[in-house]
Amino acid sequence: MSWGFEKGRVYNRRADIHARFGGQQQGGIVTPADPASPIFLITGQEGEAHGYEDTVRPDGVFEYSGEGQAGDMQMIRGNRAVRDHAEEGRDILVFRKVRSGVQYEDQFVCEGFHLRDAPDTTGQMRKAIIFELRPLSALFDADEGTSIPGGIALADLRSRAIAAAKVAPGQRQAVVTAFERSRLICTYVYARADGRCEDCRAPAPFNRPNGTPYLEAHHIRRLTDGGPDDPRYMIALCPNCHRAAHFGAAREDAKARMLSFIAIKEGL
Repeated sequence: MSWGFEKGRVYNRRADIHARFGGQQQGGIVTPADPASPIFLITGQEGEAHGYEDTVRPDGVFEYSGEGQAGDMQMIRGNRAVRDHAEEGRDILVFRKVRSGVQYEDQFVCEGFHLRDAPDTTGQMRKAIIFELRPLSALFDADEGTSIPGGIALADLRSRAIAAAKVAPGQRQAVVTAFERSRLICTYVYARADGRCEDCRAPAPFNRPNGTPYLEAHHIRRLTDGGPDDPRYMIALCPNCHRAAHFGAAREDAKARMLSFIAIKEGL
């Protein structure tokens, strides 16, 4: 579940999205005024009448058409919000229009965009913005495959991680994918932890199949995992501390403690 929405469940757009978060009640990109709220993307076949065609590529990336019915699409308003969502710390939730309402698909991250020739609502050809969205779960897959390379200084791993975190989504050929970015950052965070939970300081409870001590990356700057990856606001935790950080009665105290620890560790 994400923000209280259950994958595959059908919701009423007006009652379950707008009454709770606000935002535009028409159109496919909903950007509530509260910057802490998620961005909602609505997809459906009726968009094809305006030149929109959302598809899933064989590599699992969801290609979502930007907004703008006539003329070339511009990187403004909702389009800009989608492009910059990770930098601004906003989640993207995708819903699909069905007969009885809108069905929650999943939480995604934007790892880039490209331009495509497509007809607008008048039938004239124009440049359409196509966002490349990857399910958030793919980042967790990157985490699972992380190993710590030998012979590379921690400072070098840190430099690579911070450089990856600063890459803003852009044209496909210039972007570091969300999957690659997550792996680079997790590599540094786990190397920094050196096999111990960075909260309770206990050794990792076991090793992964690749020999790496099993710890879990936690975004301490966000209320939910899935915020912008940044090694200066991530911490390596044992499974017990990770669950406590999300569900424990003292999770706010734990968050403050972890932020303080990382601030010292990272020299913030």
